[in-house]
Amino acid sequence: MGRRSLWVFQAIAQARHKFGGRAIGEYIVSGARGPEDILAVLLLARWADITDKRSGECPLDLAPLLESIDSLESAGEVLRALHAEPAYRRHLESRGNRQMVVIGYSDSNKQGGIAASRWALQVAQVQLLETARAVGTNLLIFHGRGGTPARGGGRTEHLVESLPNGAMRGVLRLTEQGEVVNQSYSLRPIAMRTLERTFASVALATANAAETAPIAPELLAAMGTIAAQSLKAYRELVFGGAEFFEYFRAATPLDVIERMHIASRPAARVGAGGVQSLRAIPWVFAWTQSRHMLPGWFGFGSGVQAALQLHGEEVLTRMTAHWPFFGHLLDDVEAMLGRTDLDIASYYDALAPDRLRIHAQAIAKEYALTLNLVLRLRGSAQLLDSDPTLRRSIRLRNPYIDPMHLMQVDLLQRWRATQRQDQALFGALRATISGIAQGLEATG
Repeated sequence: MGRRSLWVFQAIAQARHKFGGRAIGEYIVSGARGPEDILAVLLLARWADITDKRSGECPLDLAPLLESIDSLESAGEVLRALHAEPAYRRHLESRGNRQMVVIGYSDSNKQGGIAASRWALQVAQVQLLETARAVGTNLLIFHGRGGTPARGGGRTEHLVESLPNGAMRGVLRLTEQGEVVNQSYSLRPIAMRTLERTFASVALATANAAETAPIAPELLAAMGTIAAQSLKAYRELVFGGAEFFEYFRAATPLDVIERMHIASRPAARVGAGGVQSLRAIPWVFAWTQSRHMLPGWFGFGSGVQAALQLHGEEVLTRMTAHWPFFGHLLDDVEAMLGRTDLDIASYYDALAPDRLRIHAQAIAKEYALTLNLVLRLRGSAQLLDSDPTLRRSIRLRNPYIDPMHLMQVDLLQRWRATQRQDQALFGALRATISGIAQGLEATG
């Protein structure tokens, strides 16, 4: 294992020697929790003899990836502790005093639901900006997001408008993954339009940065309540017992997705079992296939209900109308509710044993609460009144997608009856998964 780790750095050295220093970008340290995780990379680089011969420092830019809710909540402490290390401070000075930090939208959502995840990301950015100013570091925040709102996806303009004060200073860096690459860049006119819209939003946000008013304390307090209560509701369902994972495996085509090898990494991490070990992509993808869309909305209704009781409707109304962060979070939840179809999902729920269907009842109850409160905040009679284009798209696509869902349910029953050995049925299941994913255009 040690040799394999050093081979990575030797390959980096060869690429830099052959193609130049810019051939290798930032070294992203996944799952970083403290300065020792980043310092370990510097040590390995020294062992592999990747050092500048003049300064003696490693010529790589290191970027911690903060992707769990716990690491996001301690983002400022991680950056401060890292800067306090003399060895790293020397390294940072040799790299022009530039520090990039990656914040992950996917794993934080899987751990706490959409509202808690988005708030943890927002608080982390504020902490990182304050710490960077205090230690005199030029900070760049890299947004590691996926395609669906459950993984931070959506319009780039909404991401820019939702950033906290001071986060936008002329540079925006983010990931584009999966179907988003095809949708946004496959044709030159569409790619140019995507880049133009992104450039315009960054330019406007940078130009207006000094004019942005601070968020009122009562709005921040209300959002804190929404995040805390939504996190509680989400974790009670998802992590409340081992039976939920059993229900999830039965009521979604996760067992098919695990065998499809559609991503660069295995569906689950080695180690802990259950939801904890599952990666974010199959987690979101499976719920999308069954039309539960759970990662995109579950818990939000419980959070809003608690905020209404504690802070009052006037505060929530102001949040919706005047705070872009909350307004765009509401947009994303509404879009995911619009794509959710619990009538279709009920056919998948029937695949689970009777003793596990209590989880389906809990999902339906939270859906009804969230739907009612989203419409109340919007002042609308039906979902997506403010986005008729998306509403029309969903309405037009459903008649083509719904039969594929019913076929998939039937195929799942028959395939599982063969102990998942029938390759012809597996091939048919793969076709339904691909068809549903292309039809929904928001798969993960």
